[in-house]
Amino acid sequence: MPPKFGTSGLRGLVSELTDGLCAGYVRAFLQVTPHSGRLMIGRDLRPSSERIAAAVAAAAAAEGLEPVDCGEVPTPALALAAMEAGAPSVMVTGSHIPADRNGLKFYTANGEITKDDEAAILQAYAGEADCPPADAVRDPEALPAYRRRYLACLGRGALTGLRVGVYEHSSVARDLLSETLRFLGAETVSLGRSDTFIPVDTEAVDARTRKMLAGWAADHDLAAIVSTDGDADRPLMTDADGRVIPGDVLGTLTAHLLGADTVVTPVSSNSMIELSGRFARVIRTRIGSPFVIAAMQAAPKDARVAGFEANGGFLLGFAAEGRGGLIAPLATRDAFLPILVPLAETMRRGMGLAELVAALPARATASDRLTGVATEKSLALVGLLARDPEAREVFFNGHGAEAGLDLTDGLRVTFQSGVVLHLRPSGNAPELRCYAEAEDDETAARLVQEVLKTAQETIDGDRPSRV
Repeated sequence: MPPKFGTSGLRGLVSELTDGLCAGYVRAFLQVTPHSGRLMIGRDLRPSSERIAAAVAAAAAAEGLEPVDCGEVPTPALALAAMEAGAPSVMVTGSHIPADRNGLKFYTANGEITKDDEAAILQAYAGEADCPPADAVRDPEALPAYRRRYLACLGRGALTGLRVGVYEHSSVARDLLSETLRFLGAETVSLGRSDTFIPVDTEAVDARTRKMLAGWAADHDLAAIVSTDGDADRPLMTDADGRVIPGDVLGTLTAHLLGADTVVTPVSSNSMIELSGRFARVIRTRIGSPFVIAAMQAAPKDARVAGFEANGGFLLGFAAEGRGGLIAPLATRDAFLPILVPLAETMRRGMGLAELVAALPARATASDRLTGVATEKSLALVGLLARDPEAREVFFNGHGAEAGLDLTDGLRVTFQSGVVLHLRPSGNAPELRCYAEAEDDETAARLVQEVLKTAQETIDGDRPSRV
């Protein structure tokens, strides 16, 4: 696929993200974005990110701005630093996708770009730009400022006595996460550090990774294992037995513990959120942080609103009170808050993460994806199923009568049995995603694999049917 905009900015194959193409999009972004003469730039640990960041700096200089290099930094840390400086920013990252791909995430001085901003950038894009190299000013403060945010909120002794494993892989936050945990009093154990980039999708943790996490938990006597995706805007956390806690469960716990009365979350998140009765309002959106942010901004002015996605990325829309003090709003996906707040609560209450999760309604979710599926094929399949009830009956054979159909984002079918199945083409990668909700983890995981197998057979033409 050629580079394109999706729910997380511009993404594409590294071979197609040329310096000229990246510079062209950055110049278009700066032409339609208010600024004070500076562009702040961050990057993840992919081999291609340093080269692309240099192209971003060159484009900023060509537009008359001073490029500021924040280095290898989590996306939310860059966004926080840029918003506090009143400057736009660009993060070079492909998030959870493989290292042969990369991308650009764009932020105004107010936070993530909106869909309107995206349209303006696309309209202003005039093709590849040939920009001479430029030196960037180094800013080393983004990382310590981000860490201080959590120390001030939770207090230095909040995690004293916890032994936490940190799955480091190639997350840009691997050192900062360990440091933050230790500053809060926890003992940390380094796990799985890698010199090569490992794509970790917190929304679709594969069976091999789950087995590895469970093994580490058993071997090291850990209260939890924590990690993030590549650019650290999505959390990954397990309980003491190494069981992965889904991102929307972490979001529900975190929003409740911080005192939110309104939650904004995509349609793919667990229906347990409403069933829990912990929030006065639950607002459902399309998948993607721009849609969550837009709905958060439209919430009542007096609402204590938080947003999160099934991948765990957490957005704080109000000044919340922690054990150590207030934490300011940050309306961009964050991985640290939904890791640290539930851990601190386990210490306060003298219980494990599994007990916190068990207090929520028992609705299990699972998700996975088919990779390397052309977007047009995914769209064609989902479009057919959305408009043809007989095709759905054949495709979802054995799941019984439908109780509801939701086309907010892809195809989400609720069956009278209580099972929910959701198919959605990815907005920024050649992938077809499947989400399932059922009465237990095993059933949800099995349903996802069955649906994806049927989808693959249908796309390949190996399934003789109306579909």
